[in-house]
Amino acid sequence: MDAEGVLAGLDPDQRAVAEAVHGPVCVLAGAGTGKTRAITHRIAHATLTGAVAPQRVLAVTFTTRAAGELRARLHRLGAPGVQARTFHAAALRQLSYFWPRVVGGDPPRIIESKISLVADAARACGLSYGRSELRDVASEIEWAKVTQHRPEDYAAAVASSSRKAPADVVDVARVYAMYEQLRRERNLLDFEGMLELTVAVLLEHPEVARQVHDQYRYFVVDEFQDVNPLQKLLLDTWVGGRKELCVVGDPNQTIYSFTGATPSYLLDFTQDHPDATVVKLVRDYRSTPQVVQLANQVIGQGRGPGTGGASARRHKLELVAQREDGPEPVYNEYDDEVAEADDVARRARKLIDEGVPAREIAVLFRINAQSETYEAALAAAGVPYVLRGAERFFERPEVREAVIRLRGATRAGGDAETEGMGLIQTVRHVLLGAGFTDRPPEGAGAARARWESLAALAQLAEDMAADDPKAGLPEFVAELEERAAAQHAPPLEGVTLASLHAAKGLEWDAVFLIGLAEGTLPIIYAETPEQVEEERRLLYVGITRARAHLSLSWALARAPGGARFRKPSRFLDGLTGKTATHTPARADRTKRRTAKAGPQPCRICGRPLTAAVERKLGRCADCPADLNEDLLMRLQDWRTEVSAEQKVPAYVVFTDATLQAIAERDPGSMEELAQIAGIGRVKLDKYGEQVLALCGG
Repeated sequence: MDAEGVLAGLDPDQRAVAEAVHGPVCVLAGAGTGKTRAITHRIAHATLTGAVAPQRVLAVTFTTRAAGELRARLHRLGAPGVQARTFHAAALRQLSYFWPRVVGGDPPRIIESKISLVADAARACGLSYGRSELRDVASEIEWAKVTQHRPEDYAAAVASSSRKAPADVVDVARVYAMYEQLRRERNLLDFEGMLELTVAVLLEHPEVARQVHDQYRYFVVDEFQDVNPLQKLLLDTWVGGRKELCVVGDPNQTIYSFTGATPSYLLDFTQDHPDATVVKLVRDYRSTPQVVQLANQVIGQGRGPGTGGASARRHKLELVAQREDGPEPVYNEYDDEVAEADDVARRARKLIDEGVPAREIAVLFRINAQSETYEAALAAAGVPYVLRGAERFFERPEVREAVIRLRGATRAGGDAETEGMGLIQTVRHVLLGAGFTDRPPEGAGAARARWESLAALAQLAEDMAADDPKAGLPEFVAELEERAAAQHAPPLEGVTLASLHAAKGLEWDAVFLIGLAEGTLPIIYAETPEQVEEERRLLYVGITRARAHLSLSWALARAPGGARFRKPSRFLDGLTGKTATHTPARADRTKRRTAKAGPQPCRICGRPLTAAVERKLGRCADCPADLNEDLLMRLQDWRTEVSAEQKVPAYVVFTDATLQAIAERDPGSMEELAQIAGIGRVKLDKYGEQVLALCGG
C-alpha cells in the first residue's frame, strides 16, 4: 500500500490525524470514532512518506491485546517494523538489554503479584491480614508507587488526595516500607519498580539515553487519559524534550483514577505543548443513533473529568452517530437479582435464536462478585458464556496442539491434499487433525469448548484472508505466534461476562448493563464529586460498548423475598421515560419465599445470607451441617448419567452447590425440595421425582 492509499477511506477528521505526521499532536477521540484506525494510518503514512523510519517508531498502549491489535493493523498497512508495546513490555525490553552493561550480575526476578511478598511484610510487622485485605494493601502500595509516594510520605498523600486507605495508614506505611526492604533483599522487581529502574538507568547513564533516543524518535501513546505519574515520567525520559509525540485519548473514558491514572496530562497537553495540533474525532461508527443519544445524555449530565474545570469543558466530546437507526435502549426493573439474571439469560437466548452470535453479546457489571448469579442463569438457560479473565487462550491444550500442527505444516511446505488450497482451506485441513469439524458438537461441555477454540483459529484465518488475499500459511503461523506472545486471543463463541472496567476497548452487538442501582453504580464508597463522576464515566463506557441492542436493568432487592428498598442509579434520572417496565419475580419463586422478610436467614445460626452459594446451601459457608455422603454420591452419579443422556454439561442439570444442599437437607417431599435455592418450577417438574427417589433410596 502506498502513502495515498493509506489515506483513502478516512473521514476528514481521521485524515487530519493521519496527515499530521509531525508532532506534537493531541487526538481527542470519542468512543467508536475510529481512533485506532486514525493513529495506525498516521504511523503508516509517516513511514511511507519518509517522515520517519519504521524502526524509529514506538507506539505505546496499556494492554497486550491493544498492542497486538496495533501491530496487526500496522503490518497490514505496510509498516511491519514499528514497535507497538505496553509501557511495561517496552521498559522490560530496554532494561534487559542494558542490564549487563550498566549493572551486571543476575538481573532481579520480576514478580507478577505482590500479595505473597505483602503477606511476608505484614507478618514481619506483626500484622495479620486476610486474603482480601492483603489484596487491598497490595493495590494501595501499587497506587503509592505509581504516584511516586514513598513509605514516609504515604500517610500525607492519602490525606491530601481524600483517599480511603484499606487499613490504618500507619500500618500500611509500615508494611509498604518492609515490602520494599524484602523486595531488595530478595532481588525482586515489581512492575512499578521496573519502570522506575528504567528511568534511573536512562537518567544516570547518558550513553544509554543517547542510544535509546537514537533508536526511538517518534512516539505515539494510546489511551493517554489513563497515564499515571510514573508512566508519564518514563515517557518524558524516552521523549527527551523532543516534539515528535502524538497522544490519543478520551476524557470521557477516564475510569482508572483509583489506580493513580489522571486525565490531566491529556487535558493539559496544549499547555505543555502550545504549538500542538489538536484534532477531535466525534463521528461514532460503532453504535446506532439511539445508543449514541443515550451515551451523550448520560455524560452530558455530569461535570466532566476531574473537577469539571476549563480544560474539561474545552475538550468536551459529543458523539455524532453515523449508523442507521436501531432499537431503542430497553430499561427493566426486577424484584430481585435472581429474577434479573434469569430474564437476562432468557433474552440472551432469544437474541441467539434470532441470529445474534453468542460472542456478540455481553453482560457487564460493576463488581466481579455479580457474575456468579449470571453464570448460573446462563448455564440453566443453556447459553454458553465466557468469563473474561479466565484461562489464557493460547495456553489451552487444544490451541497449543493446533499451533504445533500448523507450524509443522508450514515447515513441511504442505502436502498433496493442501496443494492449491487457499489459506482458509489449508488451515481447516490442518485443524481437522486436531479434531475440528464443520459443525459444533451438541451441548456445552468440554468437547464444545475445545471445538470453539479451534473454530476461533479457523475464523482468524478467514479474517486474515479477507484482509490480505495473498496471505499463506507461513504468514498465518507468524500471526499466531505474535498473538501468543502478546496474549492477543481471537474472540470465543459465548456470551461475555465482564466487569465494566474489563470491557473498556471492546464492543458487542448486544450489551446488557445489569445491577444499575444506587450503591452499586455509583458504588457505595464513591463519596466525593470526583469519585461519583468516575462512576458516571463507567456507565458511559458500558453504554458505548453496544453497537445496536442495549438493555439497562436493576433489581429492587438482592435476594428473592428480600425487602425491595433499592432505587435505580441516579445516572438514569430522567432517561428511562415510558420505556421502563417492571418485571416481577416468577410466580413459583414468589409463592415459595414471600413469607420470608428480608434476606434468607442461615438455617443454622440465623445470619442473613448474601453470597449465592450460601443461599443455595441455606447456611453460612462455615456453619456446621450434616451431610449424607451416600446421598451425595448417588446424586452425583445420577447427574452424570442425565447430563450424558441430554448432552449438556453437568452443572446445567444441577450445580455442585445444589447437590450438596440436597444431600444436607435430604428432602422427603416436593414442597421440601422446592425450598432449596436453585430448584425452580422447571427443574422441579423435570427432575423432582427422580431426586426424591434417590433421597428415599
